[in-house]
Amino acid sequence: MGHGIAQVSAAAGHDTRLFDMAGDAVEHGLGRIRANLDKGVARSKVTPQQREHTLARLRGETDLTAAVTGADLVVEAVPEKLEIKQALFGSVAPHVAADAILATNTSSLSVEAIASALPNPERVIGTHFFNPVHIMKLLEVIVAPTTSEATLARTLAWGTGLGKETITIKDFPGFATSRLGLVIGLEAIRMVEQGVGSAEDIDKAMTLGYGFPMGPLRLTDLVGLDVRLHIAEYLAQALPDGAHFRPPALLRSMVAEGKLGKKSGQGFYSW
Repeated sequence: MGHGIAQVSAAAGHDTRLFDMAGDAVEHGLGRIRANLDKGVARSKVTPQQREHTLARLRGETDLTAAVTGADLVVEAVPEKLEIKQALFGSVAPHVAADAILATNTSSLSVEAIASALPNPERVIGTHFFNPVHIMKLLEVIVAPTTSEATLARTLAWGTGLGKETITIKDFPGFATSRLGLVIGLEAIRMVEQGVGSAEDIDKAMTLGYGFPMGPLRLTDLVGLDVRLHIAEYLAQALPDGAHFRPPALLRSMVAEGKLGKKSGQGFYSW
C-alpha cells in the first residue's frame, strides 16, 4: 500500500518521501510507481508532464529521520500489528512537529490504541486506503475519541486534494469497510472449503449477480490472505458478536503453506 499512497500524494503536488528499512524495498516501490505512471500514460489517463512532475516530487529513503523530518503528515502502511505501528510512530514523533499528523493505514486496529502510546495523541487519525490506491476512489477516515477536530479537518482536506471521496467513521473494530467486506470474503472462503463452487464461479456470482467490481476471493488475493487472517482473528475477539469472523480452516492452511495471494504468486488464483 505504501507505494500507492506515496504516488497519489506526489501526484497531488506534495513533496513525498517513501521510506522502508530495506533499500531494495524502496527501489521496488519506486519502480511500481513508475510502472503505474507509464501505464497511465499509455492509456492516456496521465500526461507525460504529470508523470514527470509526480516522479520529481518523490524521494526514496532508508533513513527514518531523513524521511520524516519537516513532514506535515506521516502515513504508515506497516503490517497489522499494534506494537509495530506504535513503535514506528514512537520513532517518528521526536522528529516531527507536535501538530504533524500521524496517520495510520490500518484496516481494523484501534486508532485510539495506537495513539495511546504516543505524545500528542490528538494528531493521530486513521486513513484507510484501498488497493490499488491510484485507482480506488475511497478514503475511509477513522476518528478516535482522542482525535482533534483540527486533525480531522486537515486530513479530510488532504484526502479530497488527493482526488478521493472521503467518509468519516468512528473508531470501532473493523470500521465500516473491513467489517462488511471481510464477512463476505470469509463466507466465500467457507464456500470453497465446503465445495459449493470454484473460486472463479463464486466470484462470478458476485460480479455478475450483484454488480461487485471484483469478486471476494480475487479481492482476498489482492489484499493478502495473511492480512485477512490477522483482521479476522482480531475482529473475532474484539467484537461482542464476532463468532462469524472466526477464520475458516482453509484460510489458515493456505497462509501456513505460504499461499498469500498476489504477493506470493498463489492464492485462490495463480498470479
